[in-house]
Amino acid sequence: MSNTERTYIMVKPDGVQRGLVGEIIQRFERRGFKMIALKMVWPTTELLEKHYADLKNRPFFPNLIKYMASGPVVAIVLEGRDAVATGRVMLGETDPLKSAPGTIRGDLCLQVGRNICHGSDSVQNAEKEIALWFPEGIVKYTLATENWIFE
Repeated sequence: MSNTERTYIMVKPDGVQRGLVGEIIQRFERRGFKMIALKMVWPTTELLEKHYADLKNRPFFPNLIKYMASGPVVAIVLEGRDAVATGRVMLGETDPLKSAPGTIRGDLCLQVGRNICHGSDSVQNAEKEIALWFPEGIVKYTLATENWIFE
């Protein structure tokens, strides 16, 4: 049974630098996802170390943090049916060379270290990542009360 959930998508510095933010957002919106939060931020090393804490012991970790702190990223929260799993499929494999044509990575990038996007890998991680990247919360308009609601 499908359900509505939220996922965290981040356009990495290479995607921002190459001007691909609009195309990436458009792909998710055309698929039927609703963008409920968006911001551009130049992440600190501290924020990135928290985000990638599960990779801390990997040999590529220092270079990953250095690269991710090298420019602005676009942090996005999407909402929709099976958003996490569908978002991961839309992104494609972490290694773009193994990504199918039609996926974001399969169409738009060529190397693992510059793979344009990050996407949450579970509902639980999506919740953690959203809280980490949007500590101020999310403001959402609801038709039920015709008001903006701060979550």
